[in-house]
Amino acid sequence: MTLWTAVLVASALAFGLKLLGYVVPARWLEGPRTSRVTSALPIALLSALVAVQTLTDPSGSLVVDARLVAVAVACVALALRAPFLLVVVLAAATAAFLRALGWS
Repeated sequence: MTLWTAVLVASALAFGLKLLGYVVPARWLEGPRTSRVTSALPIALLSALVAVQTLTDPSGSLVVDARLVAVAVACVALALRAPFLLVVVLAAATAAFLRALGWS
């Protein structure tokens, strides 16, 4: 399979999935279980992305470095209801400080 074949197949699958969203009857999507799942799905996906980006290096192996501490600082700041810009600045400053100390 060439790269272009893979791109075209993936594009067709994405289009078909989006089209399926319009074709599915509305009553299938209005149930309480479906509402709970669809409202929690973006949170789960974003959490998984953050975990993968925080805990892996480019080769895919598990690492614990300044990024993990920066994410922990961001979580504490969010729990304390800090403004989002302050959360980002605190996390970036934490990672920069730890990397300046030599903990990459």
